[in-house]
Amino acid sequence: MNLYKKVEETLASLGISFELVEHEPALTTEQADRFIEGIEGVRTKTMFLTNKKKTAYYLLIMDDHKRLDMEAFGEIVGSKRIKMASSDSLYEKMMLPPGVVSPFGLLYNDDRDISVFIDKEIIDEDRMSFHPNTNEKTIFIKTTDLLKFIEAIGYEAKVIEF
Repeated sequence: MNLYKKVEETLASLGISFELVEHEPALTTEQADRFIEGIEGVRTKTMFLTNKKKTAYYLLIMDDHKRLDMEAFGEIVGSKRIKMASSDSLYEKMMLPPGVVSPFGLLYNDDRDISVFIDKEIIDEDRMSFHPNTNEKTIFIKTTDLLKFIEAIGYEAKVIEF
């Protein structure tokens, strides 16, 4: 199954344009940044997180240079012991392998049980970059269009500060 194709089709159906850069597989944000050097847009990292009991799932979008304070994030979402979700949970919830996490994986979350958060530090940026369900491409999308996409597929992106 081509997970990217559904991203492309969904964005087209919503009238959302984007810039696409194709490159060799990027396994880290640092490596991905080298492939897209000089292109305008905040470099993001998207983390798939869960609570200790795996009863709540969170998708957090933030600047790729910022470090996540798990304890502070846990306080924001009202849950103790936040951790990175397992690769099994990532595949089960969004059909994605590790290293390819992005808001576009929400297209495959049939349970609609993932809460979406965006760091306030990047919400005013004009464009953001993401892997569109493959680490061989990077999409640059306007932040307003990203929010439109998230809402159109049935989610609410909450802006948080930590």
